[in-house]
Amino acid sequence: MSICYIALGSNLGNPLEQANHAITALQQLPKTKVADISPFYRSKPLGPQDQNDYLNAVIKLITGLSPIELLDALQAIEKSQGRMRKDNRWSARTLDLDILLYDNLIINSERLTIPHYHMKHREFVLYPLFDIAPELILPDNDNLHDLVVKCPINGMKQWN
Repeated sequence: MSICYIALGSNLGNPLEQANHAITALQQLPKTKVADISPFYRSKPLGPQDQNDYLNAVIKLITGLSPIELLDALQAIEKSQGRMRKDNRWSARTLDLDILLYDNLIINSERLTIPHYHMKHREFVLYPLFDIAPELILPDNDNLHDLVVKCPINGMKQWN
């Protein structure tokens, strides 16, 4: 079994409902257990600012799925919740599920990059990840605590 961390984001429809449905779907994945869930956060969008704030969280999974099997499962959950993949990387979305870390693996393939690119600079990833894994060391030996200390919070706050 492998430990992985999944970033969750939503800013269309009812983001809280989208997040809860996604967590339920993750709990139903084969050979997979949801081990922990960070608090939900509200953050500003990365791209165009004429869209709603995001609900963000990080989920710890223990899984027997391979990284590609997990990616396929996450994309199926996104699609089932109305995710439409567009050319605009920073567009609003009903649901975004990204593999941040999978054990200590480093993967750079056409379909999958682990650790997730730019995760070290995104408050909406680092802070929720720190909430559930404060002692985490990334595959490149970066200490999560040190990354959080260096990362501005950019107005992010807990969702309520």
